[in-house]
Amino acid sequence: MNILALDTCTEMCSVAILKNGELFEQSLLTQRGHSEKILGMLDEILAQADCSLADMDCIAFGRGPGSFTGVRVGVSVAQGIAFAAKLPVVPVSTLAAVAQRAIDEHGADHIAVAMDARMQEVYSAIYQSVDGLAELSGQERVCLPELICLDNDSSFFAAGSGWKEYETSMTTKFSGQIHGMDNQLLPTAAAIAKLAVKQVENGHTLAAEQAMPVYLRDNVAKKKGEQ
Repeated sequence: MNILALDTCTEMCSVAILKNGELFEQSLLTQRGHSEKILGMLDEILAQADCSLADMDCIAFGRGPGSFTGVRVGVSVAQGIAFAAKLPVVPVSTLAAVAQRAIDEHGADHIAVAMDARMQEVYSAIYQSVDGLAELSGQERVCLPELICLDNDSSFFAAGSGWKEYETSMTTKFSGQIHGMDNQLLPTAAAIAKLAVKQVENGHTLAAEQAMPVYLRDNVAKKKGEQ
């Protein structure tokens, strides 16, 4: 199975190819210019993996949540490539990608993901490791940092930029439940590719025109005071 994956939802602009089990990846931290950088990175990763779009089985992409512009860029690029190459797409949650990195890099079993959503809020979700893959427990949501829903009887590995941005309030409230933390973790295309494999195997692919962004906020265009 060959999967081309990309993600532009956060400051991590990232591409990856999973080619018959071998992973090729490129990631770049940048605050802006994702739309200009991602296409060049895609060309480079195809050359690095010595393959073409014709060799791919699907396009996996970070479908959000994340920055409004970044999410739209990722969805648009994935759609454009999929249309051109006549390939299906696989949308993958950026929160799940963060959880997958916590599993792969820290051996985490229960993960509380919190990504900075600006406006004093976080995108949050709880995941557990099932056969080494991040599986959602409950729902993804956008909320105040102190309103993350943690099971009072469980301990968690804290992952994502929200734990850094709101460290004081969050670690104070949840200190008794957090057994480890990596507040530097951002979603990557490599994690997205890994999560996409199971979806493809289960037949959970979409036509390119069905690729949709997930913002979690109902109105992403207005400032907080206007909502």
